[in-house]
Amino acid sequence: MDLKGILKNKLSKKELESLPRAFDIIGNIGILDIPPELRKKEKIIASALMKEHKNIRTVLRKAGKISGRLRTRKLAFVFGEKTKGTVHRENGCSFKLNVETCYFSPRESNDRLQVAKQVKPGETVLVMFAGVAPYSIVIAKHSKAKKVYSVEINREASRYALENVKLNKLNNLEVIQGDVKRIIPLLKKKGIRFDRIMMARPQLSDDFIAEALEVSKEGTIINYHDFLFEGDIPKVTLEKISKAVEKFSKKKGVRIESYKMIRWVKAGDIGPRKYRIRLDFMLF
Repeated sequence: MDLKGILKNKLSKKELESLPRAFDIIGNIGILDIPPELRKKEKIIASALMKEHKNIRTVLRKAGKISGRLRTRKLAFVFGEKTKGTVHRENGCSFKLNVETCYFSPRESNDRLQVAKQVKPGETVLVMFAGVAPYSIVIAKHSKAKKVYSVEINREASRYALENVKLNKLNNLEVIQGDVKRIIPLLKKKGIRFDRIMMARPQLSDDFIAEALEVSKEGTIINYHDFLFEGDIPKVTLEKISKAVEKFSKKKGVRIESYKMIRWVKAGDIGPRKYRIRLDFMLF
């Protein structure tokens, strides 16, 4: 959304140049990235945003980067109702959350629906790094999946996920709180194998492909998120998958013939010429 367009009559040309163009709306909360040189004008900026978008009742400012395994960031109050809790609606679904303690990106709305539309009737689906369960809930609501398992390490996000399952009146979704590396062996021990694994993974050094392979089978489709610069798409991700599959096969003494890429899409931009991509591949 074009923040500079909203503020063209409120700020000087120089001030507009230092202001990021985009901002996020999560539920009725607007989240801005306001540079230090414009902090004195932040209430003017927030007020203009609220006048343009009547649904916004609270404006927060990014006060840190998304970091850590829980993918959280500090947010400072700027204007409006003093809260960080909201209910976000998209794709006919509702998600209750605290925007500071739970990772959530409204920019992945289209990607969530695209993945849900891929799911075939009767599939058993695993969603890793599930947060407050947006992918899990959109899949459960917009497909005829047999069951969706939603795994998230953040305790508060998992608590919200449980609320969101009730809020969306779903009975084919199980929320599991815990580290993927700890949960996968438990699922495997129960003999659960998945037809589809959604990996909207954060920017971590571990690719977690080995964990996905542990509970896969012939024909499993993996929807894998990666973060790449324009020139590396999709080559770097394909190389990463190939190495992970080969390493897993040797380590486990199992035979995974190969995999094939079904498609790749840009799921969002995260910087100059850098993108979140989703690469879908099938094991056989």
